[in-house]
Amino acid sequence: MEMMTPIRADDPAKLTGLMANKLKTAVKTHLKQAFAPDQKKVMRLIPIAEAAELLGVSMPYLRKCHADGTLPEPTNSSKQQRRYTAAELWQFRQLLAEKSRTPAKHLPWRREGEALQVWQFMNFKGGCSKTTATVHAAHYLALHGFRVLLIDMDPQGSLTGMCGIDPHAEFGGLTIYNAITNMSDSKTPMREVIKDTFLPGLSIAPADLMLSEFKMESRTDPLFATRLHTAIGQVQDDFDVVLIDSPPELDILTLTGMAASTSLLVPMTPSMMDLASTALFLELASTYMGNLAERGINLEYDHMRFLVTRDEPNDSPSQQLVGFLRAIFTDRVMSATSYKSTAVADATILKQSIYELSRGDVNRDTYDRARSSMDAVGAEIRQMIDASWGRI
Repeated sequence: MEMMTPIRADDPAKLTGLMANKLKTAVKTHLKQAFAPDQKKVMRLIPIAEAAELLGVSMPYLRKCHADGTLPEPTNSSKQQRRYTAAELWQFRQLLAEKSRTPAKHLPWRREGEALQVWQFMNFKGGCSKTTATVHAAHYLALHGFRVLLIDMDPQGSLTGMCGIDPHAEFGGLTIYNAITNMSDSKTPMREVIKDTFLPGLSIAPADLMLSEFKMESRTDPLFATRLHTAIGQVQDDFDVVLIDSPPELDILTLTGMAASTSLLVPMTPSMMDLASTALFLELASTYMGNLAERGINLEYDHMRFLVTRDEPNDSPSQQLVGFLRAIFTDRVMSATSYKSTAVADATILKQSIYELSRGDVNRDTYDRARSSMDAVGAEIRQMIDASWGRI
């Protein structure tokens, strides 16, 4: 076994720097195991049963489409099985929509008169699976045909990392900060900040620590909260849904997201500590919303919901708290919950969602429970989006 070299330095600053460098190197080495040889994330191949479900057709119909030439054969095809890339499914959606009497079944993009949906995931308590919930909702919607934009408003850049992106290494440091700053030497059009991800239909405006500078700049700008709304407006025709991951605190960055959003989602775990924290969060949020209204910023939300995360259906104390929460807030609590799962935890370690894992990568029962939970959350969010558009 290789002997590990102790980390030592006389000066605390030097010691901290050495520890930071060592950890960054270790993380990069670890992530290479999850990414392709060029260190780019790639989506797994999708088996035919799952592909048919995502496309909204039956397996026999999908096979028929290949047989009659309506759809080309997937690249990864054999006599035994067909396996699809995410890019192929994105292409097939458009081909099916062109020949369908109900094209929206395959291509659910927003239509004329339907407003861009902007959802902020927010809470000021860490560990509530806020970023995990955001990325899973994004993957669900993109896999089901929506054009989704992720906006990382957390200077820690956790969501950016989940998309396999290192802004400094790959894009010269362009982040959401450049789109919302008022500094003339840094201001950049939103379209130049947005980057495609490994999943067709999903893009991201990444973040890094530079975003913290926005807090300092905004102290002298009474209209700071409108900047993200303005930036989103520059690209609104390119997307159906925008999902914002805010920092784990109720600060200027979170308020900026609140002012840009059409709906709010508050992830929280079923614990008394989280319930008490969320009560304080709501009290402060109410005050800040009033302050924004006094500045002439009109806040109107189609939906304000709680999402129970890290749910344990077989844990009685946990379920009592979930029931307590539903009794207080009734339909303000989403019906679907995000389960506490080793499959999701293991995937997150490698900066992946459950949708990036193959069923055989982990225990199948564990995978099925986690996937079913995330699918249910995604489906309920989609239902609320459809309700905002008047489709249901």
